[in-house]
Amino acid sequence: MANRFVLNETSYHGSGAIKEIVTEAENRGFKKAFVCSDPDLIKFNVTKKVTDLLDEAKLDYEIYSDIKPNPTIENVQSGVQAFKNSGADYIIAIGGGSSMDTAKAIGIIITNPEFADVRSLEGVAPTKNPCVPIIAVPTTAGTAAEVTINYVITDVEKKRKFVCVDTHDIPVVAIVDPDMMSSMPKGLTAATGMDALTHAIEGYITKGAWELSDMFHIKAVEIIAKSLRGACENTAEGREGMALGQYVAGMGFSNVGLGIVHSMAHALGAVYDTPHGVANAILLPTVMAYNAEATGEKYREIARAMGVENVDSMTQEEYRKAAVEAVAQLSSDVGIPKDLKDIVKEEDIQFLAESAIADACAPGNPKEATLEDIIEMYKSLL
Repeated sequence: MANRFVLNETSYHGSGAIKEIVTEAENRGFKKAFVCSDPDLIKFNVTKKVTDLLDEAKLDYEIYSDIKPNPTIENVQSGVQAFKNSGADYIIAIGGGSSMDTAKAIGIIITNPEFADVRSLEGVAPTKNPCVPIIAVPTTAGTAAEVTINYVITDVEKKRKFVCVDTHDIPVVAIVDPDMMSSMPKGLTAATGMDALTHAIEGYITKGAWELSDMFHIKAVEIIAKSLRGACENTAEGREGMALGQYVAGMGFSNVGLGIVHSMAHALGAVYDTPHGVANAILLPTVMAYNAEATGEKYREIARAMGVENVDSMTQEEYRKAAVEAVAQLSSDVGIPKDLKDIVKEEDIQFLAESAIADACAPGNPKEATLEDIIEMYKSLL
């Protein structure tokens, strides 16, 4: 069997990297940008860091900001119409996963109009054409949507999130500039950072993992473990580390898949609008403990990357426990809640579990999870 790896055509990393947006737009002959960015980023002048560069270079653009934290079918549909009306020929997505996921869905539908029903994009959609060219500029260090072939849309009517997987949606250019992340508040930094750690750990142990993806994932765990606490205190070193670590995790998991942490988190986001990173962070230690028996020696390497000492002298049971505890400690240190008692209503658990078991990420989990297993994990966190 051949293992496929898909990455951006080009990526830029480091402080000041956003200046390369103008270089790329001019070199590619783009005429007008459709700038996808959420209202808060516009309000706090984060988006302006990019549009100022476009203004200075006399590059035309139009802003689209009808984007929710968990982007909806309606956000995509109105975006498609706005793009058609704009006369734009490329997209600049500025923000976290919400802006980039919305941009991907818009870009795919514009070039593949037979998928105008957004729900038809769920799973691995057989689109024929690459989406509208996207230059992706993350402002959070977590989702890595700028380098992935995935996006997630919320179906408000059915109270569910659905995952779309499509090599045609990957941005042509990623601009990973830690300066664009410096205004993130501590809570969002923590949540998105734990999302990135979840990507790295789930990608490392997923059924599709192999040597090339393992290389990215274990390095991402190491970088994130060293950087997240500092990023939450807004240190330059922490921001730079997280900008890189989350991207490296994305390089891996986009190509091999995830597991039931994400499945269970998607359900929480759809029903309660729970921030995705918070949901992942709360669930991760519990699901890691559940999966431990199906992971061989990989938890030893996770523990080592998390900074646990003397792992080579530990028994398998000890290093597995140490890996889980190190992840739980990092989550606690950055202020993530330990349980779901303020989020989940017990009467919703059956529906949450059914949604999770049907989620596109579930098949990649290293250990087969039954509906009853997922119900028990939700209950254990109440």
